[in-house]
Parts: sequence; structure tokens; C-alpha cells
Amino acid sequence: MFDMAETDRTRVAIIGGGPAGLTAAYELQRRSATHDPIVLEGGPMVGGISRTESHDGYRFDIGGHRFFTKVGEVEAMWKEVLGGDFITVPRLSRIYYRGRYFEYPLRLFNALSNIGVYESMRIVASYLKWQIRPHRQEESFEEWVMNRFGGRLYMHFFRSYTKKVWGIDPKEIRADWAAQRIKNLSLFKAVWSALAGSNDTASLIEEFQYPRLGPGMMWERTAELVQAKGGEVRLNTEVVRVNREGGRVTSLDVRRWPVGGYGEPGRLAPGEEPPPLERVEADAFVNSMALRDLIHRIDPPPPPEVIAAADLLRYRDFLIVTLVLNKSDPFPDNWIYIHSPKIRCGRIQNFRAWSPEMLPDPDTASIGMEYFCQVGDSLWTMSDEDLRALASRELEALGLAPASSVIGAAIIRQPKAYPVYDGDYKGALDVIQAWLGTLENFQTAGRNGLHRYNNQDHSMLSAMLAARNVLGEKHDVWGVNVERSYHEEFQVKRERPALDAPAVG
Repeated sequence: MFDMAETDRTRVAIIGGGPAGLTAAYELQRRSATHDPIVLEGGPMVGGISRTESHDGYRFDIGGHRFFTKVGEVEAMWKEVLGGDFITVPRLSRIYYRGRYFEYPLRLFNALSNIGVYESMRIVASYLKWQIRPHRQEESFEEWVMNRFGGRLYMHFFRSYTKKVWGIDPKEIRADWAAQRIKNLSLFKAVWSALAGSNDTASLIEEFQYPRLGPGMMWERTAELVQAKGGEVRLNTEVVRVNREGGRVTSLDVRRWPVGGYGEPGRLAPGEEPPPLERVEADAFVNSMALRDLIHRIDPPPPPEVIAAADLLRYRDFLIVTLVLNKSDPFPDNWIYIHSPKIRCGRIQNFRAWSPEMLPDPDTASIGMEYFCQVGDSLWTMSDEDLRALASRELEALGLAPASSVIGAAIIRQPKAYPVYDGDYKGALDVIQAWLGTLENFQTAGRNGLHRYNNQDHSMLSAMLAARNVLGEKHDVWGVNVERSYHEEFQVKRERPALDAPAVG
């Protein structure tokens, strides 16, 4: 498709076909008629963690993906790509804690009635204590939250769920993750807003946009548009090696796995040989691969201290068990957060509440039971049959639907879903960032490409800036989504004042 002899054209190789990779390709074509992107995606479909899988006609997300942003350029791209295929979805969610369902975001009087007057008074007393004697250094997630909400509220609505999501003690999670994911609000402001009806912060969204066939629809359409303009999107194409000469990347060695020949890309059947390597040459490169993997695939290798830094980066993995029920929706929520440590599931999706078109049969339900885990642990290695049984039992234990109502299931395992913000990550990231900055024709973007817990829109913005850097502009891609005020997780609503709780997704 590309003629390297055409010296007036610039070939750009993009590693990864998720939101960041495809946005970079789209932005290059939108801004330049002479830059030809080739997107190399290791999996069998585009979209990354924002893809939409399907099974027997039932479509489901790999976690929920709302389309809400304050970034005008991102919103403009959404509209350009999907236009009238967006629907407006009302937000409805709850938290399951101590055998009760709390409205989410937490409504003041609903929370008081569920948790009791005595415990509510203890929460207020704890808040006042931490206002008088706060942690002087906010180094951990725990310290950051306690300083703003007190120890008892932290114990109730942060500690157990955060440990379930990340698999580590919240004391080991850095405060900058809290600052990035939780609105910088205090308990006093939230309660005052609930009583007075005033608010000096942005409103928590009541509704959001959503592609009628799921978020994967956005990325499937983007891939089609990129190819229609002469770009290329290769699936099942694993980047095995990133070749460089000094401070310039010259090519990628890739392995193109046949669809259906070896099962999942990269996994060989007994006795089978892997496909031969192919070389993809380009003038510029944009990466969205996980940084730990990227550093180990660069040849010649980076300095030892860069490799050591990459080895310190950690990830949290994820799997979803999608259950089909022989009855219509057992609950109206988009999703429910499960804070109970007795239930292994962390969050539950109701896919019809996102879009009725996610289901082929209106008399059934499609429920996504999400589990946070690590590759190789007991959850990850559990058989599909046992995962179906576990999810069915837990759905019944939560009082949502009997296990006997389950008539089908599909399981998706997603490695490296969330970059971990532990005590080592920031120093390691600084070392990696500094070294990657010495590569003159190489950009990195996206959630795993920056090791930053971005939502979809900020991953897209980082890719837009990376593409513009390829075109000769100078933007700090690493500076995207470092402000403390973007996310809406702890905001107070004007119309229905409430205290929100932390979320993942």
C-alpha cells in the first residue's frame, strides 16, 4: 500500500489499535495529506480495553465506558466519527455495602438511613479530628482521603473496595492517583452543599453519551475511516522488536498471526511453529503498548537502569463474566459497585441500561460481573465453567437474580487493564520518560503508553498531541491529565446534592 520511494510522503507506524493508536492515525490524516499511518494491533479486533465483544448476539464492554469529556477536540472527533449513532443515557448506579444498597453518588439522607445516626456522628467526629490533625505529608492514597473525608468514611467507602480493585493495601497506592481520579473536595463542602443547595464545583453528570452498539463501534468506525483515506490497520499483528540506530527508531519486527490458526495471537498449539517475522519500516513511530513491554522489545536495549525501571512498573489485570439471564433486567442501574469483601466481584454492569441494542432478545438480560485480578492467580486461571458458576452464585447472593436464571455466559480476560500507582512507579516512570525523550522520531501515548490511569478521552488527547508532534509541533504528551480537577468522582450535584464515591473505569 505504501511506496517507500515516494520521498514526499511520511510513513508513520503506530503500535496498538486502541483509542490512542487509532486516534493518532485519525489525527495524522486529518491534519496532513502526506502522512500515511499503519496501525499494528496485536489482537483480533480494534478498540483495546474500549472494544465491544460479542457472544451469541449479545454485545458487552470490557468495563463500562461513558462518553463524557471536557476536552473539546475529543468531543469533536466523537461527533465526526459516529454522528447520529450516539444515544443519551441517564446515569444510575449504586454501591453494595454491609448488605445494603447505597445510592451512588451517595445521597446524604439515603446514606444516613443506611448507615445509622450513631455511625454518622462518628464519621463527622472523625472528619473533624483529621481537620485538626491532618497528615502533614500526603504520600499515600489513604493519607490523601483521610485528610479530606476522615478516617471512618475512608474505612467505610474507600479501604475495602480500593484493596479489592488494586490487590494491595491502599497505603501502598500513591496520593497522585487519588488526586487524579477523585475530585479535590472535602466532606464539609459536600455536606454544606447538601444542606444549602449551593455548589462551587462542577456538576456531576446526570447523563452521558454512548454509542448505540457499544464503545467498540467508535473504534471500528475510526479504523474504517483511516483505511478509507489510505491508511492501514493490521490485526493479529504482534510487535516483537523495536529496532533503533542510536537515537532514531528505524523499523519494527512484527509477527502476523493467522486468524483461527493459532487461537489467540501469540499462543501456539503444541508442535506448531510461530509465523516468521516481518519488518515494517517507517519514518516516525507512535506507541501505545505498555511501557514495560516496550522497553524490553527495543533493540539495541536501553541502558540497564531504564530496563530496571521498566521492571518496576506493575499492572492490575481484569476479567469479566457476562451472564445471560432468562428474564429481563433484574436491576435498573448502569452499574453497581460491590464493596463487600465477602463478594469477589468488584462491579456489575447491566448492558441494556447502557443501550437496548446491546441485546438481541428483549426478554433476556445481559449482566457483566467484573473481577479484578492478576495474571496467574486463582481467578485468572479458573476455568470458564467455574467462573460462570462463581458469578452466578454471587449474583444470587447479592439478591439480584437467582443462579438458576443464568442460561449463557461469556468470559473475557484482559491483562494490563490498569497501571498501578505504587511507591516505585513515579521514580521508574521518570527514568523511562527521560530516556524515551532521547528518541527523535518516537512518541508514546495512551493509558499504558504513558503508564497513567487515563480515561478514554485523555488517552485520545495524548494521542492527538503525539500525532501533532510527528507533524513538527512541540507538545508535552506526558503532561496530559495531570491536573487535579478533571475527574468527577467526588463532585457535588447542584440539582440533587450528593457526596460521590471513588470509582474505577
